[in-house]
Amino acid sequence: MVSCFIFKSLSHFEFVCGTEDMALVAPEAPSEQARRVFQTYDPEDNGFIPDSLLEDVMKALDLVSDPEYINLMKNKLDPEGLGIILLGPFLQEFFPDQGSSGPESFTVYHYNGLKQSNYNEKVMYVEGTAVVMGFEDPLLQTDDTPIKRCLQTKWPYIELLWTTDRSPSLN
Repeated sequence: MVSCFIFKSLSHFEFVCGTEDMALVAPEAPSEQARRVFQTYDPEDNGFIPDSLLEDVMKALDLVSDPEYINLMKNKLDPEGLGIILLGPFLQEFFPDQGSSGPESFTVYHYNGLKQSNYNEKVMYVEGTAVVMGFEDPLLQTDDTPIKRCLQTKWPYIELLWTTDRSPSLN
């Protein structure tokens, strides 16, 4: 199976495809669902929620949510009493040893049909490697291109390493 993202404008189309041998559309793992639910209570993507929202998150995930257990978890997940619950420790507590159900990396191909948007004005496919991580790693931060932002809708912590000296363009 090949997964593709298609970008369309009035003047042209482009696409990014992943390789066939990788399960890019694997079912969502429980830890991925938990990350997604947690992030709905963290709309600014700070990586934490106020401890007052822990009960709501746990209910949304069908986890035990009686008041005594919630208080126990607040103390465990926020031992300093700062009033926040961090995403990482939350996932470790409730979903230990659960990585992503998808690949950690896969080959991607980008095609832009506009001659002027390609290197040396030659229309061609550009190959790259997408690295999917479970967290943001400041040591491996590539670009902030529209292509990457689109792929981040599926994989929030993805980095793209292109085989060319410059990232492909959507223009």
